[in-house]
Amino acid sequence: MKKVVSMHGVCAGRVVVAAIAIMALSATTGWAQGKAEKSFQALATDAKGVETEIKNVIFYWEEKVSETAFVPHELREVPVKRGTATVKIKFDHIKRVDIKPSGNGGLPTVAITLADGKSGEFGLAIAGSFKGQSDFGEVELPAAEIKQIVFK
Repeated sequence: MKKVVSMHGVCAGRVVVAAIAIMALSATTGWAQGKAEKSFQALATDAKGVETEIKNVIFYWEEKVSETAFVPHELREVPVKRGTATVKIKFDHIKRVDIKPSGNGGLPTVAITLADGKSGEFGLAIAGSFKGQSDFGEVELPAAEIKQIVFK
């Protein structure tokens, strides 16, 4: 009789452990779903005046780690220089970005207008591209070749 009781205790313990594991997995899955990235849409005008509607916009750049290896970076922010500091302005806050070529082949200057109306002029911190989906397929516009981006 004692063996039966102890076996029921072991079975009950296993059930409790299994229930805790299932709850932990459910909580992790729920947290991961809540962390989904927001999607952004924008109207980009290139240096030739051509407008392109872009969905799922990201700022894309590749970090060179060796002669044959690169690390891709997909950001939902624009990295700019303010003095010696790098400021990452999130797409959430941006209404419009006006891009002016540097003239000397360096990184362009960007005038960013925020959704609340504040604006500032900065140097682009990284040579990157605005990338996303258009009605015709994937589109990649190098930042230095864009005149303006208006976020919707």
